Amino acid sequence: MVELGFRMHAERTPNPNSIKWVLGAPLTEPGVSANFTEPVDASVSPLAARLFGVRGIRGVFFAANFVTVSKDDAVEWQDIAQELVDAIKAHIDSGDPATGPGYAQETSGSAGEVEERIRAIIDAEIRPAVAMDGGDIVFAAYREGRVELYLQGSCAGCPSSTATLKFGIEARLREEIPEITEVVAL
Repeated sequence: MVELGFRMHAERTPNPNSIKWVLGAPLTEPGVSANFTEPVDASVSPLAARLFGVRGIRGVFFAANFVTVSKDDAVEWQDIAQELVDAIKAHIDSGDPATGPGYAQETSGSAGEVEERIRAIIDAEIRPAVAMDGGDIVFAAYREGRVELYLQGSCAGCPSSTATLKFGIEARLREEIPEITEVVAL
C-alpha cells in the first residue's frame, strides 16, 4: 500500500496579511467554521492554540478544508511560513479536532422573514465566494434597513473589504430585498 501523506498548499488572499492554507482532508464538518482574533487555550481550539504560538499571528480562521492565518504588519511571511506549516502538520498528525470542548459556536436567535432571506443569500452565494479567498461573512443583525455583518479570516482587515461590502454584498442583497438600505461590517 502506498501512503500519500499530508497534502497542503498555500493560496494568497486579497488581504496581504492573510494566507489561506488549503488542506487535502477535511478539518471540520461542512458548514462549520471558527474565527479567533486572539490567542485561545487548546481546550477551545487545539489548532488555533498551535497557530497563535507562532510569533506575529493575529488571527486564525478555519472551515471545512482550509485554515486562514493573519499576521501583524511587522512580520514577513517568509519568516514564519515554515513554522505555520509545521504547526498545521503537527495538529493534523495529533488527530485532535480543530475545536475543543471549550468552544461554543455562536448561534443567533429566531429571525423574521427579511433576516431569513438575507441569511439564505449570504449562505448560498456570498459565503462560498469569500471562502475561496480564505474568509467568511457572518450575518449579525438586520435593523431598520441596515444589515450588519462580521468579516472573518482574510476578509477582516482586507483593503478591498469596503468595496466587497458596498459593490458586491450590498448590491446583491438590495437586488433581492429592496428594504435594505445599507450593509456594514462590525
